[in-house]
Amino acid sequence: MAISRRGLLAGTGVVGAGIAFSGAVEHLFRGDGAAPPTGRYGPLVPDPNDLLDLPRGFRYTVLSREGERMFSGEGPVPSHCDGMSAFPRKGGGAWLVRNHENRLDASHRVPALPGITYDPGGLGGCAALELDEAGRIRTERVAIAGTAVNCAGGHTPWRTWLTCEETEDRAGTGSYTKDHGFIFEVDPYRQDRTVPEPLTAMGRFQHEAIAVDPRDGVVYETEDAFDKPFGLFYRFLPKKPMGGFDSLRAGGQLEALRVPDVPDLSMIQETGTVFERVEWVKVLDPRADQTPVRFQDFGPGGITHAQKLEGCYWGGDRVYFVSSYARRDEGSRADHFGQVWSYEPHDRRLTLVIVFGPDTHIQAPGDSPDNICLAPQGGLMVCEDGGGAQYVFGVTRQRDVYPMARNRQNIGTEDDPAWGEFAGVTFSPDAQTMFVNVYTPGTTFAITGPWSHH
Repeated sequence: MAISRRGLLAGTGVVGAGIAFSGAVEHLFRGDGAAPPTGRYGPLVPDPNDLLDLPRGFRYTVLSREGERMFSGEGPVPSHCDGMSAFPRKGGGAWLVRNHENRLDASHRVPALPGITYDPGGLGGCAALELDEAGRIRTERVAIAGTAVNCAGGHTPWRTWLTCEETEDRAGTGSYTKDHGFIFEVDPYRQDRTVPEPLTAMGRFQHEAIAVDPRDGVVYETEDAFDKPFGLFYRFLPKKPMGGFDSLRAGGQLEALRVPDVPDLSMIQETGTVFERVEWVKVLDPRADQTPVRFQDFGPGGITHAQKLEGCYWGGDRVYFVSSYARRDEGSRADHFGQVWSYEPHDRRLTLVIVFGPDTHIQAPGDSPDNICLAPQGGLMVCEDGGGAQYVFGVTRQRDVYPMARNRQNIGTEDDPAWGEFAGVTFSPDAQTMFVNVYTPGTTFAITGPWSHH
């Protein structure tokens, strides 16, 4: 395996919230379509309703809010809105599938409905929202229930949503009657097609997000572990690749990333650092029946860990994934305020694309990248998760960083973060609307404006 530096750039963008990005980003920010690149949209305008600050010319609609009655009449909108994706709807509009990261103390559980409930003792799950071509809600219903701590996930090429449990709790913990820590597949279009059975071969651990290679169906998975031993970056090789809905139930092989001589990704600090021909090591006990996966023996050479592996997204010919932060005083080899990595399967090449710079004034440690997505117009959207004011940031192809949205409803402080993080950023199929969640009070926003005018 060779290590090199490729395309190390000096360009750095700094915004008022004290985050700096730098890196070799020409591949990351090419976008998914032919629209002009996303540019700077100017300063954020204070919202008189104290919900969401946006640049001039942009506007938001509140689609759904925790505690309000769901359109289906199935109960109140559940708590803790997290990961989300948008799917095309026949005749225009979109279907949104939204995670609810409910633990056992959630104020509003996902209703445990017959036929789509895994464990009646689990309070988490997903909701599905149908939006017409004008962006109005037609339906809002439970998509899956009885799961736990549904954090993020990702969409598949066959238009389903893989929802991920960020927990390793066993049956008997609190009200749980079954083990948790799995991935479940959700059909956004048909409630009766969602089978509340875990995809056990894909592993039982503190899942965060997934991304699927549309060429061969390989699923990449992140593990959000903030304490040692930290999480791993995985790939799942399905026995029945690209087989459509239910194909992942046929099983497959789970493997973990090993970068020789790099036990902790936080050790790498220079953007543009490249590792050629990295290795994948088979996970011997994916269900963690005896030992949690990240504690297992991976043989000579060990395995490569990283603190707080979060967002994961496929773009072009590679997968991007986030390490939200690393702290020496919590066991990491080095400190950082966030990294974005890319992995190119064809060459087994791992590249450190972006490093989030240290705070210069108001940012507290942990105000870090979480959920990410590639904007159809080109560029990256990054959800911030931490104390103090919370933003959705954009990064252009020119490596300029700009604030896209600011949460005004619960700014919080370092001592009382108020869980005002953003999550679930995604774009509509027609690229004209950005959807994003505020974690609590759980709120789903639709943001429209002059996306293609810059």
